[in-house]
Amino acid sequence: MKNHQPTIIDIAKELGISKSTVSRALTGHPNISKETQKRVLELAKKLDYQKNTLALSLVKHQSFSLGAVVPELIAPFFSLAITGAQEVTSRAGYTLFICQSNESYLTEVANVKALAERQIDGIITSLSKETTDIEHLRNIQRKGIPLVMFNRVSADLEVSKVVVNDREGAFQAVEHLILAGYKRIAHLAGPKNLLISQNRLNGYLDALRTYNFPIEDELITSYDLSKGQARVALMRLLDLPQVPDAIFCINDPTAIEVMQILKVRGIKIPDDIALVGFSDDPASSLIEPSLTTVAQPIIEMGQVAAQLLLDQIQGDAEKFVPETKVLKTKLIVRRSSVKGGI
Repeated sequence: MKNHQPTIIDIAKELGISKSTVSRALTGHPNISKETQKRVLELAKKLDYQKNTLALSLVKHQSFSLGAVVPELIAPFFSLAITGAQEVTSRAGYTLFICQSNESYLTEVANVKALAERQIDGIITSLSKETTDIEHLRNIQRKGIPLVMFNRVSADLEVSKVVVNDREGAFQAVEHLILAGYKRIAHLAGPKNLLISQNRLNGYLDALRTYNFPIEDELITSYDLSKGQARVALMRLLDLPQVPDAIFCINDPTAIEVMQILKVRGIKIPDDIALVGFSDDPASSLIEPSLTTVAQPIIEMGQVAAQLLLDQIQGDAEKFVPETKVLKTKLIVRRSSVKGGI
């Protein structure tokens, strides 16, 4: 007997309703009663009904597929953000194709090009640490492909963006160190070309100015976020004639790497040097001492980015106005910055 893939027609016949009613019920149309929708969904599940995406794409001129390009997936931040994005896109009936640039500009360009060639309906992206030229993203815009940026965004692109209040979060982190009694606070910064690095540096500087602390260039050192390079940047601080008594790090992976180096050198945390990170990496509460950090709503960031993309895809292109969503951060004080423990 020939296998038969259940269709909307089969569901409609069995329930004695029209095909259009079934179609609307499957997509959650507000004009369909909850009782009818429940009957349709239950039967669809029983019959193992699968939506014919190819047929839909031909009718609606959409592929029902989206792309995401992120710097890396091994980092908890980006994997959690993608988890949030997938929750939203899956519910809306879209498939999300995920690419990682491995922090390479050339790979990022290749990823974006490959997704465009797949005729995806939109792209979510976060820039690689190497990216200074955004012509590949401008090209996406020229093709009419909706684009949303999150976390590492470009100020030069008129697209919807999702960020956190990086400057305010950094201010709170450094203010905490000042109020805890630390006098010589360094900043281990990220790549200078990234807007996120600039905002966190400015938050650090804002706090020093607010509390009349001197701004000393020797206490600010940046690095390219590569594994092992935090050591080089840290050594520049430790080799100073007057060593800092606290360090605000660009992110938690940096702070954790710094903590490991300090431990090997016999430097006590926080008695000799206090540490504060940014992002609330899952490991930050598990290490010893636990890491004070600025928490970000990471999953929500992915969710909001995905919803902005879907809103743009499903909305009127002529009326589209880019939005920037700024999500709140929260300082979480742990043992790495409090002498005597908490």
